[in-house]
Amino acid sequence: MTSQRTLNRLFTLHSWAGIVTGLLMFIVCFSGAVVVFKNEIDLWANPSLAQLPRSEKPASLDAVLAQLHTRYPGATVETIALPDAVNPSYFAFVRERGAPANTRTKVALRSDTGTVVGPVDSQLGQYLRMLHVFLFFGPRWIVGFLGVAMLVLIATGIVIHRKILAELFTQRWGRSFRVVMSDLHKSAGIWGLGFHILIAATGAWMGLAPLFEQGYQYITTPAAMTATKPARKAEASEPVPMQSLDTLYATAQQAVPGLEARYVSLRRWGSSTAEVGFTGNLHGHLASTARVDIHAATGVPRKVHDPRTAGFWSLVNGLMEPLHFGDFGGLALKWLYFFLGMTPAFLSISGTLIWLDARQQRRREGEAAQGAAGGIAAAG
Repeated sequence: MTSQRTLNRLFTLHSWAGIVTGLLMFIVCFSGAVVVFKNEIDLWANPSLAQLPRSEKPASLDAVLAQLHTRYPGATVETIALPDAVNPSYFAFVRERGAPANTRTKVALRSDTGTVVGPVDSQLGQYLRMLHVFLFFGPRWIVGFLGVAMLVLIATGIVIHRKILAELFTQRWGRSFRVVMSDLHKSAGIWGLGFHILIAATGAWMGLAPLFEQGYQYITTPAAMTATKPARKAEASEPVPMQSLDTLYATAQQAVPGLEARYVSLRRWGSSTAEVGFTGNLHGHLASTARVDIHAATGVPRKVHDPRTAGFWSLVNGLMEPLHFGDFGGLALKWLYFFLGMTPAFLSISGTLIWLDARQQRRREGEAAQGAAGGIAAAG
């Protein structure tokens, strides 16, 4: 049985953890609820893209790359996004000659012919994702720590509100503002408890796991291997023939059976050290971190990552993003994630309002007590 003293301490921890992280928690949770519709939002913000035809047999990657080089001569094609269940088109990220290092142009292409449609006018969905994952400019571990804070709030809330079943259906509408908000706060937290644990745990994992992985590699890597590597030799001025992108994709699917690439990344294309990375899902599997890196000139795989065979923790890591964003069950699951995802944002607001109302109530009671004490002293 938890003592009253322990409950008071947990209540204080719960309150201050919510107050300190409240604003950031609201931003991350609200944007996360909306960002499940990232692709739909991008189509809504670019109506012309939604009207493009969807091809049952999309144009080849080689045709797409050729169209990009024709439309943007001298530009660097960095990434090609393949059509999916929502987006009927190819997309490519192109860095034009002379553009700043951090400036890329997102280009849409027809899926049936690979013809360049033109630059994408709005990337609202991507901006929302950047807000949710990085708070626009911050490192991802900040959002990871918010996930940990959310787990602390959940754990302390469970201990504080021990009568969970009774509070599931408790809503006293005719009482004071603080009582009404407190009942709403508790019932919303309880009804969405399982979802909140899932979102907090997966968010904390994706934000903090890379940080711990880098720290582990730093500790375990011998000092000789961390020495400064010699500068890469300048690439030859003569272009090197590249393998067909479609052939390289077939090689990637042989290396990882069932690979359904979502993105194709091109690095140093046209040089002797060119590489192509195929990243995506696995057919019939939830994991979303399958990747194959291939030497583009020779067609030899350099790095293969299949989460099904790379060990338990790799498989867990591959499941985190689908579970966090709910992009594996169609539109119905996205709506469920949206409504449940709004509850943590409401909890951050309601918790802050309850805390402010309680503080104001204590101030009024203190002033009343001082006035009563002053009246007694004057009467005496």
